[in-house]
Amino acid sequence: MDTDSTKFLKLRSGSYIRSREENLTDDTCARIGYAFARMLAERLRTTPDKLRIGVGRDARPSGARLKAALSRGITAADSDVMDGGLCALPALFRGVTLDGDADRLDGAVMVTGGRNADDINGFKFMTSDDGLTDADVTLLLRMAAADAVPERLVTGRDMMADYRQAMIERAAVLLEDDALKPLLGLYVAVDTATPGGEFFAGLLEDLGADIERVPNADLGAETARFGADMGMRFVADGSRLWLCDHTGRAVDGNRLIALVSVMLLEQKPGLTIVTDSVTSTGLSAFIAEWGGIHYRFKRGNRNVIREAMRLNREGIDCPLAIETTGHAAFRENAFLDDGLYLALRVACRALDCKREGKTVFDPLADLSEAVESRSLRLCILDEEDPAAACQEVVEIILSHTLNNPEWRMAPDSREGVRITFNLDGGINNAWFQLRMSVHDPVMVLHAESDIPGGVKRVLSPLYDLIRDTELLDVEPLREAIG
Repeated sequence: MDTDSTKFLKLRSGSYIRSREENLTDDTCARIGYAFARMLAERLRTTPDKLRIGVGRDARPSGARLKAALSRGITAADSDVMDGGLCALPALFRGVTLDGDADRLDGAVMVTGGRNADDINGFKFMTSDDGLTDADVTLLLRMAAADAVPERLVTGRDMMADYRQAMIERAAVLLEDDALKPLLGLYVAVDTATPGGEFFAGLLEDLGADIERVPNADLGAETARFGADMGMRFVADGSRLWLCDHTGRAVDGNRLIALVSVMLLEQKPGLTIVTDSVTSTGLSAFIAEWGGIHYRFKRGNRNVIREAMRLNREGIDCPLAIETTGHAAFRENAFLDDGLYLALRVACRALDCKREGKTVFDPLADLSEAVESRSLRLCILDEEDPAAACQEVVEIILSHTLNNPEWRMAPDSREGVRITFNLDGGINNAWFQLRMSVHDPVMVLHAESDIPGGVKRVLSPLYDLIRDTELLDVEPLREAIG
């Protein structure tokens, strides 16, 4: 592999591009923009000069520079750039979903490092037929390594104003209320340290809610202190929500998925909810009790979204793709990865519940949560082919499962391997999953138990099984079981 290709391929992080900002030089970003425009034209069976591509950025200090360089590469391919400036990811990506609209974009690129530190930045991609896959990003980076770039024009557009108006219109539909201030009576604490948080606080105020702005604070403590109905925080690009209830308790992971599932299933039982693979046994039972079907799939927000879209194409009624990380995409919102829309959905339902003398969080009292849980990251020692090493470890576990009746492969083990256990006469009351990380050359091990001491009881025999492998660094597992 030539030196340029090697350098560019190191920027890939799953289906995104992500690295330290010093590795994302102006020339590198321009080449990526140039390659994306040409790749998009090939996918749409057109020429780059017929394309309009949206670009936007989060508030990271390097964002303006990276966006300008990326835009220069896109325009060098003769494509038009619609510059959304500082904006939320869903506001930008929404432009690709506007069927038949004159403002529709052919594709979009968000300059963002997601949940990572400010010195990490990169690009997330959206096309009219979904985001890029891991293989697409690999091809894109190979193209970028091969080509250098000329100069064209960039125009601007207020993506956030368009998005804000769409959210206002959606709130009226959700609340069945066309009043100017339909959220009067709702009280929300919002962490406004990010542009997404400040935008959402302003949106709720315009809709009539009372807002406490609590930038960079202990959101749970502040929510409880003010007596707010809930607290909300967003990652830099607005794609993920962190939520707490009126007591300040976090509503994240399985609890967030349970909350949103109830909101959908109380309107229409029988729906399928697609989640990532590390969700709990208790969540599956909870969704079933509310009349739904829990469908576990792979980690990675694009993975759950693609699977939900595929299920819908096959005639399965699947309105939601959601990860335990706080990423959520609704079918009614064009399956955009949109934490701000999720927050609006929760806020509207919370007001309805408040008017009925209850809280939106009340159903969570029936969610059975694990007594113990543990997550570990085991480095893959084979740097040449980590995916093959990962698969070999999975095969070792599967072979052991065939010969050990106490180990049962979960019927919905769709990523790595998920093994369930019946401890002390219970049924499926403990499990572990071992899978390859979406972004890093590590295997992620997650275990849960509904009884005390259960995590150690399922991880100890796993350690005995893989302790002598030269494929993984199992020291974190050894330390975990003592």
